Amino acid sequence: MNSTHRKTLEAIFATPVNGNLPWRKIEALLLALGADKHEGSGSAVTFFLNGQRADFHRPHPQKEALKYRVKAVRELLEHAGFKP
Repeated sequence: MNSTHRKTLEAIFATPVNGNLPWRKIEALLLALGADKHEGSGSAVTFFLNGQRADFHRPHPQKEALKYRVKAVRELLEHAGFKP
């Protein structure tokens, strides 16, 4: 995990929840932590991380993840054993 991934991890766990985080950075962090990514139809994507599963829809047309997506990623990371 590089410094960019660490900053993204810290942003995900920041309070209040950051609703202006680029989705591509979140995906890059999950992949750097060893998550398996499975593409669904359209914007659907599923991540498997340390036995945990999370389903998402990539944001569009904007590139930023809204607060509810950031919260869902935070829950995935917590259940998978990752915290900043």
